[in-house]
Amino acid sequence: MFRTIEKSNPAFESNHLSFITVKSRNLKGRGDICLFVPPLEGLKDIPLVILLHGVYGSAWVWSQKAGVHISTWEMIQKDELKPMAIAMPSDGLWGDGSGYLPHSDYDFEKWIVDDVTSAVMENVASVSENSELFISGLSMGGFGALRLGIKYSDKFKAVSAHSSITEMEQMSLFVEEPLTAYEQNNKREESVLELALDRKEHLPELRFDCGTEDLLINQNRLLHKELNKAQIAHVYEEFNGGHEWDYWQKHIKDSLRFFNKFIK
Repeated sequence: MFRTIEKSNPAFESNHLSFITVKSRNLKGRGDICLFVPPLEGLKDIPLVILLHGVYGSAWVWSQKAGVHISTWEMIQKDELKPMAIAMPSDGLWGDGSGYLPHSDYDFEKWIVDDVTSAVMENVASVSENSELFISGLSMGGFGALRLGIKYSDKFKAVSAHSSITEMEQMSLFVEEPLTAYEQNNKREESVLELALDRKEHLPELRFDCGTEDLLINQNRLLHKELNKAQIAHVYEEFNGGHEWDYWQKHIKDSLRFFNKFIK
């Protein structure tokens, strides 16, 4: 599927973390994926979690600012989680953040949904087309996780998001690029709620949380309220904390535990 693939050398990897760079038609160039695979023998068809970063970040931030690969491995060893792989891709590195939307002659959406999953399956023997897929993320990545998980519910079994942007227009809180750059032909594609209403009968398992001191708390509360009004099943939680890595480092574990409930 890819013209070129570069993989890190296991001799120089640490903490079961590896890296893949592929040339993607959707990005019209190269994209990076940071990857955790549990070091266990005989693994086959294990679940894959796609974990999306927020604005300003890239493929490395979930591992190097939250140590998600370390906490995941600890939870697996304690039998809190079934073995699972985690793919942490870049968002395409457009501007302050791509929004994981198709725009500007790039398809950042298909990069995540098609290319990232294919790159992992091509390079990790324990992940296959039979693997269950889950998606999570923070802030802009929460928007991407909710939006893509809902839109592609045929692919993703469950979604869990943190401190999420819930409408595309909220990108203006973080980026210097004009909102016109992110606009979709179908305006409903810019809203988590509108997508959920459109696909009400075919939704994945949904969960999201937000810190009570987060600048996006009111937007997350509103999404929760509107989903309840539409009788769309979901889990919503609030915890102490703001729009910060201390919060995400702690509560990504809640997402992993949520996904673990739905693994066959």
